[in-house]
Amino acid sequence: MKRLAVIVPCYNEEVVIAESYRRTKEVLASLPNPTEIIYINDGSRDKTREMLDNIAANDPEVKVIHFSRNFGHQPAVTAGINNCEADLAIIIDADMQDPPELIPDILALQEKENANVVYCVRKSREGESVFKLFTAKAFYRIMNYMSEVHFPLDTGDFRLVDRKVMNEFDRFKERGKYIRGLISWVGFHQVPFYYEREARIAGETKYPLSKMVKFASTAMLYFSKKPLRLATSLGFISVLVGIVLASWFTLGKIYGFSNAETGWTSIMTSVIFFGGVQLLTVGVLGQYVGILFDEIKARPEYIIDETKNFK
Repeated sequence: MKRLAVIVPCYNEEVVIAESYRRTKEVLASLPNPTEIIYINDGSRDKTREMLDNIAANDPEVKVIHFSRNFGHQPAVTAGINNCEADLAIIIDADMQDPPELIPDILALQEKENANVVYCVRKSREGESVFKLFTAKAFYRIMNYMSEVHFPLDTGDFRLVDRKVMNEFDRFKERGKYIRGLISWVGFHQVPFYYEREARIAGETKYPLSKMVKFASTAMLYFSKKPLRLATSLGFISVLVGIVLASWFTLGKIYGFSNAETGWTSIMTSVIFFGGVQLLTVGVLGQYVGILFDEIKARPEYIIDETKNFK
């Protein structure tokens, strides 16, 4: 039987961690596979660390990784994959929006299709605002348009990956990972699993608007060069507009059909337009330069403070 690991990133999850463990453990106990749970404590400031240590002390099949500080959700998932020795791994959040009760069905689909990846597609998303639903749908569709790699729509990090995919993932050295995109980029045999996403059982979302925007920009910039092409196109268009305006004002002065020289509206419009294009172009270039700056420093993606139940 293939060994299964459930990778659970945690950040300030004291109100849900006990129920998350209970439900996940109950599901795993019903499987014939040897199983384990890997919790990654992403620098939580509440009682998450103490609770995870207590769970690990009473259950040798629970492994815990404590970060030295908060590094983020994607580094936490990365640490789980990097330290996983199982044949199969399921990535799931601790808030129970992605029900662990679906694990047997996901395993059955993986075995039936002999799939390397089973990515979970959300048919609905309970407990989320209209704004969150709209922006999420827009994000995935814009990403598919901008990227050279096709990403499954309406998916998150909730998925199963096999040993082959994890081995390839371990080779990635970039710091700003967009994990669901990287797993799609790897290829192999990937199949969808459709499910109804539930509301959080307690606590608050760890992805407010600011983090959503940062996450979306990281995904966009790491997987697409189209923003650079867009900036180039805007520059080209601005040059054409500048030539047309210059010709119009020059001919207008010669033939008397334009009085632009008597006012400042046309001048201000041109300055604002060209200034906006320049700032936009510089901003896009600055984002890519910032990514290069972070990658060249080659700092570790995360730092582990302590582990439990690892050999």
